[in-house]
Amino acid sequence: MFVLDLTYTAPLDAVDALLPDHVAGLEEQYEKGFFLASGRKNPRDGGVILAVAEDRARIGESVAGDPFAVGGVCTYTITEFTATKTAPELARHRQTLG
Repeated sequence: MFVLDLTYTAPLDAVDALLPDHVAGLEEQYEKGFFLASGRKNPRDGGVILAVAEDRARIGESVAGDPFAVGGVCTYTITEFTATKTAPELARHRQTLG
């Protein structure tokens, strides 16, 4: 499982100009089953995405294609973690240490 931490590097008007394309890209990732949750930070200086994938390279591909990244309006920090405990709704994403 991965936490994707987006930090805006451009003014909000530049971010907002790319927002429709970014949201369309999010929808694609949800349809593929990679993204579990996403949203804006408060205060609005970036966003957070909770994602699952077979490996970090797959997440890197997703990030590289995001219109926010392509447009140079944000940076991503990717944190991988082992989800050994989850809410019942996320049980299928639980992992074991090993």
